[in-house]
Amino acid sequence: MIFYSFKELFLLTGAALAIDWMVGDPKWPTHPVIWIGRFIRFAERFLQPERWKQHPAAVRGLGIALTMMTLAISFGFIWLLVWTADAVHPWLGYAVSAWFISTTIAVKGLKEAAMLVYQPLIEGRLDEARIYVGYIVGRDTAKLDEREASRAAVETVAENTVDALVSPFLFALIGGAPLAMLYRAVNTLDSMVGYRNEKYKYFGWFSARTDDVFNYIPARITGVMLTISAMFDRRMSAKDALRSIRAFARLHPSPNSGIPESAVAGAIGIELGGSNTYFGVASERARMGWPKRKLAAGDIVLAVQLLYRVSFILFAGVIAGWFIVN
Repeated sequence: MIFYSFKELFLLTGAALAIDWMVGDPKWPTHPVIWIGRFIRFAERFLQPERWKQHPAAVRGLGIALTMMTLAISFGFIWLLVWTADAVHPWLGYAVSAWFISTTIAVKGLKEAAMLVYQPLIEGRLDEARIYVGYIVGRDTAKLDEREASRAAVETVAENTVDALVSPFLFALIGGAPLAMLYRAVNTLDSMVGYRNEKYKYFGWFSARTDDVFNYIPARITGVMLTISAMFDRRMSAKDALRSIRAFARLHPSPNSGIPESAVAGAIGIELGGSNTYFGVASERARMGWPKRKLAAGDIVLAVQLLYRVSFILFAGVIAGWFIVN
């Protein structure tokens, strides 16, 4: 494996974050996450878990096989690319590493997705906003009003502050591009098969639990950073962000997602959670935060601002780390 020093890892992760701020998430067919998703679908068809649906243990075994194959290929392929680039020239290795780390981070892409909901909402084009909400959430969106569309976008930004920023950044800081891409594979598996419905409750079980494990520490670090981020805006309350985490995070069905969502709710002074509809079936989620005012489209912007402040904290941290070890 290519072993980078802490000094090099600080620079690589900082550079990758800067690349994401500037370039974002190009919609190229060669984007590694697209290829990870294609492999997952191919492997699912190859493993044919539906043939074993009468045997839950067998289906779980196939799901474990899917997870392990996906992680091994994702890690191994990026390791090979970095090793080859480094063998040509160390600076080429740095460039390849920074680029692939940047593809695992999606700060700009998350902001753009949220703004695609925000803009039509403030212009009164609710039908268009519903369409864009449908791109970022799994719930039914055809009947969402402005408040519910805004809530969906805020919850997505809050939850993905972990998945699209803090987690890949921290794994890159530990193990460079290969480990960052392994995390992205974990997250992609969870988003594609990690459901509790009839089709995936056994086959996606291991993928979902793996995602829970990988995000456990980053989610809690994110809660702290969101609380700190709220201190830089007089419209927000760091104290309520922390209180909200303590009061509501454990009520969320996910061991991790409740932390950033409750932190954002407390910081902004709104209530997240409530009734969602999936495939026509209503599902009640824990309510987080205290509704000091009615949730509105403008809260999407506040959530995005918190996301960016967390990214600034991470960037400042690695730059400081570079100076310390230099």
